[in-house]
Amino acid sequence: MITAQECTVTKEVYHKGPKLQEGVDSSSTTSSASPLPNSYDALEGGSYPDMLSSSASSPAPDPAPEPDHAPAPVPTAPQPSKVAKPFGYGYPTLQPGYQNAAAPPISGGQPSNPVYSGFQQYGQQYPGMNQLSSSLGGLSLQSSVQPESLRPVNLTQERNILPTTPVLAPVPNLNLDLKKLNCSPDSFRCTLTNIPQTQVLLNKAKLPLGLLLHPFRDLTQLPVITSNTIVRCRSCRTYINPFVSFIDQRRWKCNLCYRVNDVPEEFMYNPLTRSYGEPHKRPEVQNSTVEFIASSDYMLRPPQPAVYLFVLDVSHNAVEAGYLTILCQSLLENLDKLPGDSRTRIGFVTFDSTIHFYNLQEGLSQPQMLIVSDIDDVFLPTPDSLLVNLHESKELIKDLLNALPNMFTNTRETHSALGPALQAAFKLMSPTGGRVSVFQTQLPSLGAGLLQSREDPNQRSSTKVVQHLGPATDFYKKLALDCSGQQTAVDLFLLSSQYSDLSSLACVSKYSAGCIYYYPSFHYTHNPSQAEKLQKELKRYLTRKIGFEAVMRIRCTKGLSMHTFHGNFFVRSTDLLTLANINPDAGFAVQLSIEESLTDTSLVCFQTALLYTSSKGERRIRVHTLCLPVVSSLADVYAGVDVQAAICLLANMAVDRSISSSLSDARDALVNAVVDSLSAYGSTVSNSQHSALIAPSSLKLFPLYVLALLKQKAFRTGTSTRLDDRVYAMCQIKCQPLVLLMKMIHPNLYRIDRLIDEGAIHVNDRVVPQPPLQKLSAEKLTREGAFLMDCGSVFYIWVGKNCDNNFIEDVLGYPDFASIPQKMTHLPELDTLSSERARSFITWLRDSRPLSPVLHVVKDESPAKTEFFQHLIEDRTEAAFSYYEFLLHIQQQICK
Repeated sequence: MITAQECTVTKEVYHKGPKLQEGVDSSSTTSSASPLPNSYDALEGGSYPDMLSSSASSPAPDPAPEPDHAPAPVPTAPQPSKVAKPFGYGYPTLQPGYQNAAAPPISGGQPSNPVYSGFQQYGQQYPGMNQLSSSLGGLSLQSSVQPESLRPVNLTQERNILPTTPVLAPVPNLNLDLKKLNCSPDSFRCTLTNIPQTQVLLNKAKLPLGLLLHPFRDLTQLPVITSNTIVRCRSCRTYINPFVSFIDQRRWKCNLCYRVNDVPEEFMYNPLTRSYGEPHKRPEVQNSTVEFIASSDYMLRPPQPAVYLFVLDVSHNAVEAGYLTILCQSLLENLDKLPGDSRTRIGFVTFDSTIHFYNLQEGLSQPQMLIVSDIDDVFLPTPDSLLVNLHESKELIKDLLNALPNMFTNTRETHSALGPALQAAFKLMSPTGGRVSVFQTQLPSLGAGLLQSREDPNQRSSTKVVQHLGPATDFYKKLALDCSGQQTAVDLFLLSSQYSDLSSLACVSKYSAGCIYYYPSFHYTHNPSQAEKLQKELKRYLTRKIGFEAVMRIRCTKGLSMHTFHGNFFVRSTDLLTLANINPDAGFAVQLSIEESLTDTSLVCFQTALLYTSSKGERRIRVHTLCLPVVSSLADVYAGVDVQAAICLLANMAVDRSISSSLSDARDALVNAVVDSLSAYGSTVSNSQHSALIAPSSLKLFPLYVLALLKQKAFRTGTSTRLDDRVYAMCQIKCQPLVLLMKMIHPNLYRIDRLIDEGAIHVNDRVVPQPPLQKLSAEKLTREGAFLMDCGSVFYIWVGKNCDNNFIEDVLGYPDFASIPQKMTHLPELDTLSSERARSFITWLRDSRPLSPVLHVVKDESPAKTEFFQHLIEDRTEAAFSYYEFLLHIQQQICK
């Protein structure tokens, strides 16, 4: 029997006693006093045109600070005046914090034309920006040959609707200069690349309008600007960007609110060319994605250090699952790669029915375990030595990580006091903020936040009502809001073998800007692929870039407004998102409406500004600006649809609808989205006969993607789906960037037993074959072949029963089909051309994403093939339409 002492960790037990540090009881309040002044709104600079600042660089004061991290009052959705409600308005949202009221009008009614129309006399714009308005003249799609995106497609007769190459983001219809300058669609995408002039026109098109953002993604090239003056509009606080216009050398006009601003003296000098008098050539005006090193104006306090706290379930269930070995090993391997500087701090808390803290103060000969058994009134036994400097206490930290996996081997503790452990974490982190990583393996069963099992296994295949998609308690949401107010995010790793009520637990990450990882049926020996998945995801998680104490604001051209946000964050004021942590894998979405007619402009712009503290303690602002044309005809609106962005936005809206209303309601709304848009197109643009189901080429994949969504774990009915699996799929939809979300919705299928070099691309001296995409149907599978399915976080290789033995031997390393093992998760490195091609292709796919997917080799007719076949969304199942049947259903609905 191994005791804690034998593992060189001394132990002390604390019962009820004096509290060494008064902490806020997070279970009872969400508006606790905060050491941080609440003026983040003022820091980033609110968009309040009447609050003019004294200089171009200083931020505008906050008009009305809210109490820190109090939950936002339940606002009402903005009602555009005398205009029908925008598409998707019927979607009630999940929680009040995500719905936004429009900012109050500044004074009386605002004119719809630019306030500074008096400056139109400056016809000649400053060189470098060819008059933006006139540059779009004659670009209406009607005037020239009909674009490919408007080619009518008869959906019921088009057998091969799926292109053989991956679908790319449509390029906005701008002139060449603006196209070159525009933001990458990987960072910033709009569901419509042609913005309708009015809400009436948008309503006619029956299409969703919104933005998809991936603001902190890993970039190979990022212009970083160090300047005493960060140039911003004095009225709406927009950062200067490539789409402003220079009236002359000394003045620039804001592209969002049209105010004319002075060019500061320092901005006249260009550090790149070392020349003076060419402000339009500065990097800020030549790049639509830039990062500023911010001055102390953008700080409420000195930048915080990187602080990491690990909160670990060590109940019998957790020890049996064996995750501690993988976690401790991963931490030992990556300790020196944790993002940070000389101030980085780290701490550990373990819990079962009691809470165990670890004193790792430099100077101790071994780690000291301090046990607090009073979980109803949690206190910190020694507040100053539980979060320690990583570098000063590194040897003690390593000793603890080597000891932890064996310390609880013989435990008989079956209870889990997760709530009290999180309250302790909140108290520990409050003085600085940082990241809490929680590892949980079961339903919390003791103390605050305890949960009961709510799943009825008999209802997993229900086609009627799916219950308990929302939380059972508001404890975890309140705690998350408390954490958010103290700049602390909570990341949840759920490694469960049975129902753990993820819909309740997920709130702790949703509202604190954390992330959620889920490993159903996790066991380090019985389920090796899940163990491998945890290992790979931990490596990425521990070493990826991180931003602390962040806020993000999205601004848009006057006349447009945002009304609902999607992602993991807390909405602090109408348009300011609080992100205690930001990571490069986080995606966001926002719905838009058109409040005022855009007839006076030919372009609109969107700008997102992310203010954060880097792990090295620098305050930085990452800014992305997107420019899109405005159109006045319905045909142009359809021509500019970005169908992947639209489906991702609809998926987010459907998650909210499932929770606030019902799953069947959300499914109906998804089907109606297709019916309404194709019906509107048919009756206004295509003039087609009613017997055919016609879509513009830009929307030809819309029904297929919606069917894929309806068969996705989040929304499917009639197929056995565990409640936690369904809820996790919904969590992923709300926070995945578009590129990963699309693979989750509609995986890519390739035939890989006949890879050839023809059409291959060359990447770093490697030849990468480019096999064509196959449609997701069993009719494409042949028993003589082998197929790779890319689902984003997992790869399947399906091997047909009569697959050529040469392929099996050359690529899989076995003599024939019968000898392939049932659980194969790696391709061997074999010295054959087929092996090289297959591995080269899979490596290329893997390198295109932050997370390395787990690989499953699936034999034809093995039990494991069910999971693979569930992704063949064009085929009929007992509970769902085939793609062709779905098209006929849509057609019937339109003809009603």
